[in-house]
Amino acid sequence: MSTAARRAFFDRTHTDDLIAFLGTSPSPYHAVASAAERLEKAGFRQVAETDAWDGAAGGRYLIRGGALIAWYLPEGAGAETPFRIVGTHTDSPNLRVKPLPDTGSAGWRQVAVEIYGGVPLNTWLDRDLGLSGRLALKDGSARLVQLDEPLLRVPQLAIHLDRQVNDGMKLDRQRHVTPIWGLGPVDEGSLISYVAERAGLAVEDVVGWDLMTHDVQPASYLGRDRELLAAPRLDNLLSVHAATAALAAVATAAAEGAVELPYIPVLAAFDHEETGSESDTGAQSPMLGNVIDRTIHARGGNPEDRARALAGTVCLSSDMGHAVHPNYTERHEPGHHPMPNGGPILKVNVNNRYATDGVGRAVFAAACEKAGVPWQTFVSNNAMPCGTTIGPITAARLGIKTVDCGIAALSMHSARELCGAEDPYLLASAIKAFLEG
Repeated sequence: MSTAARRAFFDRTHTDDLIAFLGTSPSPYHAVASAAERLEKAGFRQVAETDAWDGAAGGRYLIRGGALIAWYLPEGAGAETPFRIVGTHTDSPNLRVKPLPDTGSAGWRQVAVEIYGGVPLNTWLDRDLGLSGRLALKDGSARLVQLDEPLLRVPQLAIHLDRQVNDGMKLDRQRHVTPIWGLGPVDEGSLISYVAERAGLAVEDVVGWDLMTHDVQPASYLGRDRELLAAPRLDNLLSVHAATAALAAVATAAAEGAVELPYIPVLAAFDHEETGSESDTGAQSPMLGNVIDRTIHARGGNPEDRARALAGTVCLSSDMGHAVHPNYTERHEPGHHPMPNGGPILKVNVNNRYATDGVGRAVFAAACEKAGVPWQTFVSNNAMPCGTTIGPITAARLGIKTVDCGIAALSMHSARELCGAEDPYLLASAIKAFLEG
C-alpha cells in the first residue's frame, strides 16, 4: 500500500483517543478502569467472579486487580461455539514504591523504589515523575490515585563528576535510581500521608499500596509531518486500547444486526507480563480458562462442548515489537526490517518464544486482508536473544492455536517509546477483522 493510500485510510481520531487513553492509564489499575469505561459505553456490563453467571447474549467484563477480561455472547451461541481471543497486557516497566518508602541522604528527602521489569535505567533519569496506582483501605476496598504532577526526579550525576559517562554509563540499581522529592531529614510516613491526603483519605485508613512512578510529559505526535507518536507505556497499552476499541466495535455491530458472529470475541488484558506472568492476574493464572469454562457452563455446556469449543478457538497475542533502528541496523535480522506505519507485524520465532506457526500466519494474513491493512514480519537476528510474550503461555495453558503480533516501535521499555502514528488504527482494524472471523 502506498504512503498516500495509507494516509487516506488512516483515521487519526483513533490515535487521538489512544493519547487520551494513555493519559488516564498511568498504572495497570487505571488502564483496566479506562478500558472498562469504553466497554460500558458499548453496552457491556461488569460481572463479579463471586456471582452466578447466565448465558444470555450481550457484552460482559470482569476486573481483577490490574487485569480485565471482556467477552460478547452473540445471539444463539451454542455451548460448543469457539472463541476468538485477543491477549494483551496492562503493565509496563517502571519504578515502584517500596513498603517503607521514606528514605534520604545528605539532606535530601527521597523515595525508596523497586525496579519493575526490564527497565533501561538511563531513560528514567532527569524526568519529572508523578505517582499512580492504588491504596488498599482497612475496609478491604481500594482507591485509585493518580498524581500527574512533578513530584519525583532521579537526577543524573553531572558530567563534571564523571568525565567517562559518554564512554559507558553504569548505574547501580540500588544506589543510583532513588528519586528525590524534597529537602530535609527523612520524615517517616510522609509520602503515604501526602498521597492519602491528595486522594481525600485519612492516612490511618490506608493499610497498603501499589504505587508506581510515571513520566508526567504527555504523549504527543512527533516529526515534521506528525507521522510518529512519542508516548509512555505504548508497550503494551497500545494493544489494550486497540483490542478494546475493536471489541466494542464488533459488539456494537453484532447487537445492531450488522454482522453475524461465528465466534465469541474475547479481550484478555493481563497484568505482570513484564515479570513473567506468574500471578493471579497474569497469563499463567487460570483466570482466562475459568472465564471460558464458566461461559460454556452458563450455556449448558459439558466437557465435550468445552473440548470442541477450544479446538476451534484462536488467540491473537498482541504486543509491541521492534522496528528497525536506523543507528543499530546490525542488531536486526537483515531480511526483516519492520518500519513504523507499515502496518501490524507478525512475530515469528521457531524456538517458541512467539507462538506463531504457518497456520497462524494464514489466520493473521486473512484478518489483515479482510481489514485492508498492510502487514509485516518480525524475526530476531540469530545472534541476539529473542523476547517473548503471553502468546506461548496462552497456547500451552489452554491448548489453543495462538498467533503473536503487534506493531513496530523504537525504544521499547524506555520511559518514553516511539511508534508510527498510523499503526494503532491499522492494528485495531486488523483485530476487529480477526474478532469478526
